[in-house]
Amino acid sequence: MRRRSLLALLAALPVAARSAPFPVPVLRPPQTGLRVFHLGHSLVGSDMPHMLQQLAPAGHDWQAQLGSGTSLKEHWEPQLPIRDFEIANATPHYRDAHEAIGSGAYDAVVLTEMVELRDALRYFHSRRYLRRWANLARKAAPTTRIYLYETWHSLDDPQGWLHRLDQDLEHLWLGRLLGSDSRRNPNHPIYLIPAGQVLAAVVRAAEAGHIDGLTRREDLFLRQEDGALDTIHINDLGRYIVALTHYAVLYHRAPIGLAHRLLRLDGTPAMALSHRAAQQVQALVWQVVQATPRSGVQTTKEP
Repeated sequence: MRRRSLLALLAALPVAARSAPFPVPVLRPPQTGLRVFHLGHSLVGSDMPHMLQQLAPAGHDWQAQLGSGTSLKEHWEPQLPIRDFEIANATPHYRDAHEAIGSGAYDAVVLTEMVELRDALRYFHSRRYLRRWANLARKAAPTTRIYLYETWHSLDDPQGWLHRLDQDLEHLWLGRLLGSDSRRNPNHPIYLIPAGQVLAAVVRAAEAGHIDGLTRREDLFLRQEDGALDTIHINDLGRYIVALTHYAVLYHRAPIGLAHRLLRLDGTPAMALSHRAAQQVQALVWQVVQATPRSGVQTTKEP
């Protein structure tokens, strides 16, 4: 990639990704493939972790417990229903979350909270249940790395999609959601997978004309059979970007040069970026991850 093009992409980075109210220790890069457990909902899905496995070093494996719009509270409390449980977990990668995280068998546990995040904090006691899941992992194995997957809100959010991503990171994700646990566990914190920040950076670059074949944020989101836009769920291109972000955070490696033509979990080819667009996106992912101290990856100075 030419230096001029790279600088143009880096200029699109969201400012919010460059600060963190609670400093965390930098982690050592793993030397082998990781065993990862994903807890969450449809913004995790099964195709994204499967894409991550295709990008990751040999030995990477994953299991999950998912739902639809499911909060951490609903995953924790056995009496609460998990919407679409049978559909979301109809894969060989399913494992009961309490059993899995409590086993200590995973190198990394990735926790995902429901959105709207304000509602999760207000009505579903997000801070309490995030801490419960994290403490379960800590008690089971002190070496397990714990992550929070930062997602995003609807494209039609009345405050603006990019505005929410810029404003919510420090105030909601790092402050209100992670703050209490950060103060209690400074030596074994919950790290951040800044997927929302990466998507914002890619969208800014695309809408400025810097990503080959991508011109607008809607290019990364699903469409229904009738052509109507799904304003919250990402398509294969978005899943690929999120998988790259997970890869960069979990493995502390630049995702530049990784494969960009991958398979969905059912074995069918996923929609793919062009080779040039993949290179451009990979560079952006790595820059955002490095610029996010909460990722646990060695940070770099701002460009």
